[in-house]
Amino acid sequence: MRRPASATFPWPRSAPTSAQIDAFADAAVRSFWLDDLPRRHPHPRLEEAIDTDLCIVGGGYTGLWAALHAKRDRPEREVVLLESDRCGEGASGRNGGFLDASLTHGLSNGLARFADEMPQLERLGLENFTGLCEDVERYGIDADLEQTGFLSLALEPHELAELEEEAELLSRFGKSAELLDQAAVRAEVDSPTYLGGLWERTGAALVHPGKLVDGLRQAASRAGVGIYEHSPVDGLKEDGPGVLATTAAGRVRARRVLLATSAYPPLLPAIRHYVAPVYDYALMTEPLSQERRQAIGWQHRQGLGDCANRFHYYRQTRDHRILFGGYDAVYRRGGPVAARLDDHRETFATLSQHFFTTFPQLEGVRFTHRWGGAIDTCSRFSVFFGLALGGRASYATGYTGLGVGASRFGAQVALDLLDGRHTQASDLRFVRSRPVPFPPEPLRSAVIELTRNRLAAADLHEGRRGLWLRTLDRLGLGFDS
Repeated sequence: MRRPASATFPWPRSAPTSAQIDAFADAAVRSFWLDDLPRRHPHPRLEEAIDTDLCIVGGGYTGLWAALHAKRDRPEREVVLLESDRCGEGASGRNGGFLDASLTHGLSNGLARFADEMPQLERLGLENFTGLCEDVERYGIDADLEQTGFLSLALEPHELAELEEEAELLSRFGKSAELLDQAAVRAEVDSPTYLGGLWERTGAALVHPGKLVDGLRQAASRAGVGIYEHSPVDGLKEDGPGVLATTAAGRVRARRVLLATSAYPPLLPAIRHYVAPVYDYALMTEPLSQERRQAIGWQHRQGLGDCANRFHYYRQTRDHRILFGGYDAVYRRGGPVAARLDDHRETFATLSQHFFTTFPQLEGVRFTHRWGGAIDTCSRFSVFFGLALGGRASYATGYTGLGVGASRFGAQVALDLLDGRHTQASDLRFVRSRPVPFPPEPLRSAVIELTRNRLAAADLHEGRRGLWLRTLDRLGLGFDS
């Protein structure tokens, strides 16, 4: 079943049809995960001067985990959290909800950069995954947690060999995974585009991102964390033995500050060269009838993703919707992050076309939500850390789309660095090193766009990496997803 290298199967060469465009025309431009939460009153806006032990900037996963860790370790510590919008409005409430134990964005990526530390990083990742699942129960968070595993899908013949190599790698690190041929994978999920699959069962689960982040918010509030929403920090500077964080109507003077700002413009110049906000987009269907669900199978509810450089990710929700996202990764010159960028008709049209190509038996299904969000992308594809302001401030950022689980680990490491604690993690090169920085604009935009173009070309030529991608590999950038 070999296809010519120039083929674009399974994705059509033609433009999306009017029916495929109409399928998302009335969809709300809003994350389904956030729309699915019960309405609540916001936390107050900061309009006073506060002195505290620890100030956390950012109310997503990293910031909220850091707040909980800080109060767990030292209940007497005063902790204030400042969020520019509402907690979870950024990447934490917009992602696909794929919970993965990997701290290094997969084994292959980790081995390419931290081969000597991978046994320890894999152990720490599994411990973090287990700890997160236990914390969800401990804090009473109904996050729709499902440990169903993740199914990687081959859509091109050359990807079958890649799945075999990945299966061997997973086995070498003691993980449970099952290779599926075409018949077996289509018995799991029936799509004419599938040639084979790899079902990874260890350290892979699904969560409702909105319920997780909102549950963390409630747990932090119960623990005594002072949460202030709609309070963007506009300044950060050393202030005697501490740090002063200012907002439009208030200020916080803290002994220490932990930054968890993800893809938003960083308050520290030291971070700006390392993070590029890349927009990702997703569609969410209406709930599927039992008849439609039976037409595609998918009874084991795994998370799904194909193996291409320009890949799709998709999964089911508790009420039988399908989220379908990915493929395009959009960077705009200067790296803006704004609500106006959440709607991108061209990308949604492509996603709709690819959805109905994947599941032609679902023709006529409508999408109720469409949204986008910025990913804190760095050149090593995994979280990195640092200290600034004379050791008074720490940060964890650069998760590059795999932060649902790693954010809990990142929060703990950033807190340990801030407190001067030496742990098994804090002394690793993984924690002590930084990624290769991105060049300044306008070169940054040109480099990212050229890389996207060459990754797409590799998908059309049996995964073969051309001169540009091989050069990046040699420079340690290693763009491969």
